[in-house]
Amino acid sequence: MPAFAPFRSVARPGVLLAAGALLLAGAPVWADAGAGTADVAWPLVSDLTTQVGPRLAGSPAEARARDWAAQRLRTLGFAHVAIEPFTIRAYRRGTDRAELVGTAAQPLAVVALGYSGATDEAGITAPLAYFPTLAALEAAPAGSLAGKIAFIDHAMAPTQDGSGYGPYGSVRRKGPGLAASKGALAVVIRSVGTDHHRNPHTGVTSWPQGMTPIPAGALANPDADQIARLVAGGSALTLHLTLTGQTVDGAPSGNVVADLPGRDPSLPMVLVACHLDSWDQGTGAIDDGVGCAIVTAAALRVQAQGKPLRTIRVLYAGSEELGGFGGAAYAQRHGKEAHALAMESDFGADRVWKVVTNFAPASDAVKGQLVAALNPLGIVSQEGEVEGGTDVGPIIKAQHLPVVDLAQDGMHYFDLHHTPDDTLDKIDPARLEQNVAAWTRTLAIVANEKAPITAR
Repeated sequence: MPAFAPFRSVARPGVLLAAGALLLAGAPVWADAGAGTADVAWPLVSDLTTQVGPRLAGSPAEARARDWAAQRLRTLGFAHVAIEPFTIRAYRRGTDRAELVGTAAQPLAVVALGYSGATDEAGITAPLAYFPTLAALEAAPAGSLAGKIAFIDHAMAPTQDGSGYGPYGSVRRKGPGLAASKGALAVVIRSVGTDHHRNPHTGVTSWPQGMTPIPAGALANPDADQIARLVAGGSALTLHLTLTGQTVDGAPSGNVVADLPGRDPSLPMVLVACHLDSWDQGTGAIDDGVGCAIVTAAALRVQAQGKPLRTIRVLYAGSEELGGFGGAAYAQRHGKEAHALAMESDFGADRVWKVVTNFAPASDAVKGQLVAALNPLGIVSQEGEVEGGTDVGPIIKAQHLPVVDLAQDGMHYFDLHHTPDDTLDKIDPARLEQNVAAWTRTLAIVANEKAPITAR
């Protein structure tokens, strides 16, 4: 396989198209017959991120995205297109501002975390208590943070499989509640990300039952470095923090579902998913507009090759970012329908490099077909636990479904994740085409497999 450079900006208008693939100078072409990246994937993610833009869960923008998606899917020829509403606890962003005051006075790049508590418009000023790790905060005595703002540091590094997000993500998910339990007035964390830009990474946090949320934000990594250096040099720091966002109950959200009916409606369907909502700093291109583009283009390519045996259902889940509400709502609504297999694309648009399944030995023949079809695209088979995805996880668990994970290269994903840099120019068309080709080959096999595919 040719070497791929890190994310780069590529001129999009006027790119030559042929055989369903992008013909870029020196770029590989993966031509699977039928519609795909050329006339589906790129326009879909471009139009979603341009015409709708950021799609914060529970917001009017997310509602516009549902209407847009339903219309686009109908235009593309999907059947049974439906918006399926539900309500959520939403977060509405307000003013996010932070600065060190006193002898080290300087502004800091901060963003509130989802479900953060709020300051008033004047903000709060308090001494900053530095913790190099989440474990150090755990060891702090009860009540020791009264009247202070906690800062939690960490050292997330990039990995190809993105596995660092689990342990380091705990700083965001658990850290604010832990700081509150120690008496903190507010909390800021180093962004859960691997970039070196002054772009703070947002994301949702959670609070123990019955706890009153405190203001909780994330600092851009260079600003977190600045704090660490000041502390190492012996400085006593004071932070002024203003986070005025609000949590709102009963906000409207919803899923969009659509089918490409198969030749045999008696057979369980294949479910492919993405999530339609995004955080509000960027335009949700990488997370996860491109996932919707990939699964939609691949499903249509399979249909263009000849109507598949099984129905392929596309799920554009709502409100994934605030806690996977869309996936839970789908499982509740469709839990009695028969599903053969579930897959999700929600890890950006870099090239697929490995395939992992949870197939039982009885389905080894199907797995062998997948491996053989994907190898020419530079995709290797590996053993391990499948991820599935937040939007398909509940239905996978409820029905013990087989899963195919087409794992994308994650070395640069957390440079962009939940930041203002999550924008359309970060998608490389050649890598997008490789994703669509991989999904097309996978769906062509599983959607035309008559025998049951079983999970171990």
